[in-house]
Order: sequence, then structure tokens, then C-alpha cells
Amino acid sequence: MNNLQRVGAVALVAVSVLTGCAQTFDATSLGVPATMAAAAGDAPTGQAFKVTVHTVHAFWGLLPLKQAQLNRTLATQLVGGKGIAQLRIRTHSRWKDLLITGLTLGVIAPKTVTYEGLVVGR
Repeated sequence: MNNLQRVGAVALVAVSVLTGCAQTFDATSLGVPATMAAAAGDAPTGQAFKVTVHTVHAFWGLLPLKQAQLNRTLATQLVGGKGIAQLRIRTHSRWKDLLITGLTLGVIAPKTVTYEGLVVGR
């Protein structure tokens, strides 16, 4: 293996290690108030929800094909001036996600996103 091939191999490994799936969660797109945590001693009451959606990225996480959108997921519950309290967002890989990623050698990389929280009225 000559010097140019070594540099190319190192660059290929570095690019594949440094790339990854990224998802931005922006609460301002909801159009309703959203909080991640309540003030100390304040326990909000409301209807609990837990929603699981899936995202798909291609080419080792470089190209998002399908992203999770909380506003579309909870659109029917957030009418009439309601808001979200104690919002938790968890992104993880299920065994099916890992299987698909492994079989496609990372060309297709699905992830599972779980939203949890309370829908509170005003």
C-alpha cells in the first residue's frame, strides 16, 4: 500500500466516524408554549402523552430523508390555546433500526424518536 492509498484510507475512516445523524428540535415551530421542565415545587397537571415516531437518514447520516416533527404529531391535541409542559425527547435505535443500518452498511440509518410530556390547557 503506497502513501496515497494510506492517506485515502485514513480519510475514508475519518469521514465515516465523524458523520452522523442529526435532528434539531425547535419548540418555536409548535405555535404553542412548550416547557422542558416545571419550576421547583410546581407540578403542572394535564393530559399525559407519549408518541413514538421514526426518522430516516441516508449516506451515513448526511442526508435526512424523513424527520420527526412534533407539531404534526400533536396537532390535534394542541388546539384551543393548549401548551406542552415537561417535554422530554429521546432519540434511540431499536434493534430493527440497527439491523437496517447494518444490512445497508449505513447507507440507510433509521432512528426512533419518543416524545413524552403533558398537554396543559390555559
